[in-house]
Amino acid sequence: MRTELCDTLGIDYPIVAFTPSEHVAAAVSRAGGLGVLGCVRFNDAADLDAALDWMDANTGGKPYGVDIVMPSKVPTEGSVGDLSKHIPEEHRAFVERTLRELGVPEKADSDDGAGVLGWLHSVARSHVDVALKHPISLIANALGSPPNDVIEQANGHGVKVAALAGKAEHAVSHVDNGVDIVIAQGYEAGGHTGEIASMVLLPEVVDAVGDRAPVLAAGGIGSGRQVAAALALGATGVWMGSYWLTTSEYLETMRESGTVQEALVAASSSDTVRTRIFSGKPARLLKTRWTESWARPDAPDPLPMPLQNLLVAEAHQRIAAAKDPSVVAMPVGQIVGRMNAVRPVAELMSELVAEYERALDRLDKTR
Repeated sequence: MRTELCDTLGIDYPIVAFTPSEHVAAAVSRAGGLGVLGCVRFNDAADLDAALDWMDANTGGKPYGVDIVMPSKVPTEGSVGDLSKHIPEEHRAFVERTLRELGVPEKADSDDGAGVLGWLHSVARSHVDVALKHPISLIANALGSPPNDVIEQANGHGVKVAALAGKAEHAVSHVDNGVDIVIAQGYEAGGHTGEIASMVLLPEVVDAVGDRAPVLAAGGIGSGRQVAAALALGATGVWMGSYWLTTSEYLETMRESGTVQEALVAASSSDTVRTRIFSGKPARLLKTRWTESWARPDAPDPLPMPLQNLLVAEAHQRIAAAKDPSVVAMPVGQIVGRMNAVRPVAELMSELVAEYERALDRLDKTR
């Protein structure tokens, strides 16, 4: 399972794992892939610095990366208080009414900025500054090409830059802007995702930029067979996010993950929905009573990013504290139907490699 990506990033297997958990990211790197730590949950750069210090000490000297959320154009920002003024009262009333109807209790220690500041451009820049003080191999941007000066800054430290693309034209723009690695993310993927399915999108992106930059496949990958399919379609590696949400290491990082994992393990591949209620941009979430409430005729339209984040930030805290699997607010892809048990990262990595090899053997026998 070795491709040119392995040499580019210094890894054994072309498996890149996006995760908000430093424990998962470190375990993936130790197992031969590249763990990529999502930075958006870190409102305070010092907290990210501490997490990366932990990564430095627990990856066994293996490479790792970070994922940021940064638009290519610098937006106008304000404090959380300033932004709050732009949230209509009808939206606030709907959220509060919905939480009551769902039986979600009040949360005494709420933090108005939790889950919001990490989406701001200025905070994402602080994440880059902190990350480049550590021996990272990759910076990925969830919102496409980062600003040119960020790409130059990263490359100046010998760090590759990756960007997600939902269309071939997006991929071309990324490479023209200096992005080193393109992640072709299909409709099936969890979190922010486009409208084209991976089976269609990946060959289009490879044809458009594959001779200029490595292309990773994202969306709908949760087995060695699917890794083999992605490479057969022209990818040089895979980008996997949802698959690690039901690992035992994820439980070590995320306090609410026991409830989340209970909901994920019970879900089928049809139990997700693509909606703007999580961040203001289209994202695929686990279908729960919370997402269904936003689909009612009386629900308001979601607000643009980052106002929607601010609107639902406290609600997400309260939902997490409620420990009710039927109302969790969790980004996850359609691959959730394969995530049927809580297992360690090393076991999943070993299984991916073994099934990939069996898939190649099966193909050899058909020739």
